[in-house]
Amino acid sequence: MDVMNIQLSDEENKKVFGKCNNPNGHGHNYKVEVTVRGPVDEVTGMVMNITDMKCIINKVVMDVMDHKNMDLDVPIFRDSSLVTTSENIAVVIFEGIQKHLPDHVTVHEIILHETDKNKVIYRGECE
Repeated sequence: MDVMNIQLSDEENKKVFGKCNNPNGHGHNYKVEVTVRGPVDEVTGMVMNITDMKCIINKVVMDVMDHKNMDLDVPIFRDSSLVTTSENIAVVIFEGIQKHLPDHVTVHEIILHETDKNKVIYRGECE
């Protein structure tokens, strides 16, 4: 993955994105944490079934992004000018998961670990 913004010059991209702006690409082993919120069902004692949550994560994240070149293989990045930053990846995951949740459940936050020391926390648009 070569992080770049097509609106910037090569020099500006190198300055903004540093070693992530590599024409031969670079990669990460991301770790994703998903937190949802909603009322706890009186019968099940759950906001939602974790098995259902795993299926949604597989559909939105694993099937689409796992072992893929984000710029070339993931349609939302390949087919747009959206820059493949961790922030944008977290937003895409947040929005994708939200579309598949039951009406009474919402995504509270996505934590995307890019490395052991770098992470992004996204909780939706700021108001």
